[in-house]
Amino acid sequence: MHYATIKPYDIANGPGVRVSLFVSGCTHHCPGCFNKETWDFSFGELFTETVEAELLAKLSSDYINGLTLLGGEPMEPANQRALLPFVREVRARYPEKSIWCYSGYTYEKDLLAPDGRAHCEATEELLSLFDVLVDGRYIEALYDITLLFRGSSNQRLIDLRRTEEAGSVVLWEKQI
Repeated sequence: MHYATIKPYDIANGPGVRVSLFVSGCTHHCPGCFNKETWDFSFGELFTETVEAELLAKLSSDYINGLTLLGGEPMEPANQRALLPFVREVRARYPEKSIWCYSGYTYEKDLLAPDGRAHCEATEELLSLFDVLVDGRYIEALYDITLLFRGSSNQRLIDLRRTEEAGSVVLWEKQI
């Protein structure tokens, strides 16, 4: 897997100060995408053990609230397989930090369904390690600057822990 960039102090893609990893590779090609260069699966740098170690070190600071995965598309099956061991390690080392993932795929149709477009052998475990999934393609006509942590009004912030408990989608709510 390749990645486009790492933002060690991101405040736009989840609550608090976060470490954000922008992976490469996306087949959605949403009109109006702000990150078109990440559509190419070979764009950027190779995601190596050294890069993983650097990210784990960046997450160690007390003021870092968590990790956010974006892209590109983290939930492309090839990216899921590459990210799973890393996300397992993040969860094991930093259980108190949240893990957010942005995906153009929809939770029920594309990720959970065994015949979903992005469902693979890594999907269920990877989803179980995330706290919040921001799902749905970016739709330029639904762009709304007032939305918290998403670009278009069709996108949902799914609280995956509460969703698992409830057995149906529960949306994330900002904690005050």
